[in-house]
Amino acid sequence: MSPGDNDKKHCQRIRITGRVQGVCFRYYTKVKADRLGVTGWVKNCLDNGVESLICGNDEQLLAMKQWLAHGPEMAQVDAIQSEQAKPENMPDSFKIIYERFF
Repeated sequence: MSPGDNDKKHCQRIRITGRVQGVCFRYYTKVKADRLGVTGWVKNCLDNGVESLICGNDEQLLAMKQWLAHGPEMAQVDAIQSEQAKPENMPDSFKIIYERFF
């Protein structure tokens, strides 16, 4: 890694499955992201999973992914999948997306 590489921002789309809804997963994900300086979003999915976009440098993304692999105390994470995401329109903060499923 050359000097300044850790300052480059990247984005990853993360999918988390297990007992991750009804346990404040989105709230605590935002708290952790804000502490790490990670930007992006988190939302619940119809299949009871959680999806997140995380953007930051390599160190931030690694720390965030490690946290997402456990989640908050009441969560039971079964699996986490990640893929590179295009950093187009990179968010400047981290937010919770609230969607209603009807």
